[in-house]
Amino acid sequence: MRCQIHFDNVETDTTTAHYDVLIVGAGLSGIGAAYHLQARCPTRTYVILEGRDAIGGTWDLFRYPGIRSDSDMHTLGYSFRPWTEAKAIADGPSILRYVRDTAREYGIDQHIRFGHHVKRASWSSAEARWTIEAVRGPNKEPVRITCNFLLMCCGYYNYAEGYRPEFPGEARFQGTFVHPQFWPEKLDYENKRVVVIGSGATAVTLVPEMAKKAAHVTMLQRSPTYVVSRPAEDRIANGLRRILPEKLAYGLTRWKNVLLSILIYKLSRKMPERVKKLLIGQVREHLGHDYDVETHFTPRYNPWDQRVCLVPDADMFDAIKQGRASVVTDQLETFTEKGLALRSGQQLEADIVVTATGLKLQLLSDVEFSIDGERRDLSKTLSYKAMMFSDVPNLAYTFGYTNASWTLKADLTSEYVCRLLNHMERYGATTCTPRRDPTVEERPFLDFSSGYVQRALELLPKQGSKRPWRLYQNYLLDLFTLRFGKVDDGTMEFSRAPKLLTAGAEEPQPEAMRTREAV
Repeated sequence: MRCQIHFDNVETDTTTAHYDVLIVGAGLSGIGAAYHLQARCPTRTYVILEGRDAIGGTWDLFRYPGIRSDSDMHTLGYSFRPWTEAKAIADGPSILRYVRDTAREYGIDQHIRFGHHVKRASWSSAEARWTIEAVRGPNKEPVRITCNFLLMCCGYYNYAEGYRPEFPGEARFQGTFVHPQFWPEKLDYENKRVVVIGSGATAVTLVPEMAKKAAHVTMLQRSPTYVVSRPAEDRIANGLRRILPEKLAYGLTRWKNVLLSILIYKLSRKMPERVKKLLIGQVREHLGHDYDVETHFTPRYNPWDQRVCLVPDADMFDAIKQGRASVVTDQLETFTEKGLALRSGQQLEADIVVTATGLKLQLLSDVEFSIDGERRDLSKTLSYKAMMFSDVPNLAYTFGYTNASWTLKADLTSEYVCRLLNHMERYGATTCTPRRDPTVEERPFLDFSSGYVQRALELLPKQGSKRPWRLYQNYLLDLFTLRFGKVDDGTMEFSRAPKLLTAGAEEPQPEAMRTREAV
């Protein structure tokens, strides 16, 4: 008689809720993960724990003017739910509405517990389950929930704290400081002089939007970033939607954009000087040959050593040409009562200073993990297929692409988790653990020179020198690996917990699966 493990029927502590799968995070990744779980593993029970009081994650947290995606919505949108609005480069409220509508349409919102901050996760090999400790509500009431599989969809940066360096003399400044991650709801910047410190995606979004009302907006940067203009609307996508069924048009546009982004990235790595010339040439076309593009828009690094900033419909370049905004490439010497004194001697007067200085990364929301009572530091592990950790059982996480849309990888990760769960049920396994190969060399998790990444490398796991420990940042490779590759790949070890075996049942020994008794 074959032993079948039905997670729904596992005995649980009567004071502790139990689920087959526990998802942490109700943002873009978490809602997508729940959909795939419902569609591919319909018998599994699941719950989503969300630390905040609303669906949306990043798109609910950030409220600064002009907030938008720098990825097109045909790839940032879900594979299963077409994006149907005209603008492919969408604003934050539209993306938030899309995520919430998805949750409501598929009944996912009924599985979310809001205001639950996960603090600890403890694995028991004997029981093949995680015990999750969280606090909820303003009084931080303790909550315990157990699950067989834990899926972390909480992003990679600190929601409670952005990166904010201390500036010389800032206490003397008599104006207002604002960090984009915590934008004041009633901030009045109309006819005010604004300085935005930074040159990344947030800065190039804020500058043209604030310039619509402000007296003037200056973007102060230490060094330039690659900035490329792209139409906010995808004419091909909108044209296909008029003549083809909605899902077919969406799928074709999605693949068009995926392949185009891969091509551009590959060209950037193989022919960096040629791509650099094209990008800088585009900026010169927008701003004219009299503008100092060399100083303000010509980075010292190659394209895609850091993420390229996108400006829809050249809005930032237009603001500069119209005199409503300007770029200053210099270093801050000190703050004064009225603004900023720069190293070159230039003075920038300001009423408001926006510190678009970046994010503060953290690994899995700084949850404390332990296995059989022993604390486990995940930064010391190897990343398996960029979604699990070496020698850590029944735990997956979502980490999207740095060179493409986040959701492309999030969808593949969720699909793979479902394949893994179904494989385990098919063969009666209760535990899956990627076992570290001692011959694999460690390498940094991300080969990216952006400051927010470099500041956090020691917090992230490592990648390995060969498959399945490599991080490729390539959708096509990940597609074949995660959607079509073997689940039982010789690295993933499957086992079963003695406490969950039916008494007297014959243990299955399929040739396709390496198993061991859990101790």
